[in-house]
Amino acid sequence: MTADVHFAAVFTAALQGEPCTIVGLGDQPQLIPAPRWRGAADAGDRAVLAQCTGSTIDLGCGPGRMAEHLAARGQTVLGVDLMPEAVAQTRARGVRAVRRDLFGPLPGEGHWGCALLADGNIGIGGDPVLLLRRARGLVAVGGVIVVDLAPPGAGLRVHTVHLRTGARRSRSFPWAVVGADAIGTVARAVGLDLDGLHEHEGRWFAVLRRTGGDPTCLG
Repeated sequence: MTADVHFAAVFTAALQGEPCTIVGLGDQPQLIPAPRWRGAADAGDRAVLAQCTGSTIDLGCGPGRMAEHLAARGQTVLGVDLMPEAVAQTRARGVRAVRRDLFGPLPGEGHWGCALLADGNIGIGGDPVLLLRRARGLVAVGGVIVVDLAPPGAGLRVHTVHLRTGARRSRSFPWAVVGADAIGTVARAVGLDLDGLHEHEGRWFAVLRRTGGDPTCLG
């Protein structure tokens, strides 16, 4: 096994069909559900996407199934991902996507109706407060952030994880898990209102609304 390669190389292999696990979130490695991500939006996805109103920026869009569903509904949507393979697969679905760091400059800052953090992307960077503060700056006043969550009881935990395929192992990186029981506290830290907490067949997600104020003075 090739050790300590950049996580992007391992994740790209997963998007191209190679089985990939994430190690460090629990006692056992967990298989990344990349085949499902490469498919069409399922019933659970559609329940989440029903909360995305107006123009939507899909943060960490992966291969683009969520963005594709929104575009098919006639909504303006932009996928954002750091992985070239993810952006290419999203564009192959006929959806606009850009290769960018979520914390760097992005199109339409402060004007989006919705920012989407699906498939556990609230964990990106291992700091949900920092990530939600960034997402808050992307949406207009009155806009929402739609966030996939872990079930109640998970709380807020930061893990050190790595990705592994049959041939490669990534360098370790931080990843956060936010449960439905903890999202209200995280949201308040950045000046977001918990507008709704939802469950669909065991999948938990929240709608957080930007109501104004200066997020740099909060949390």
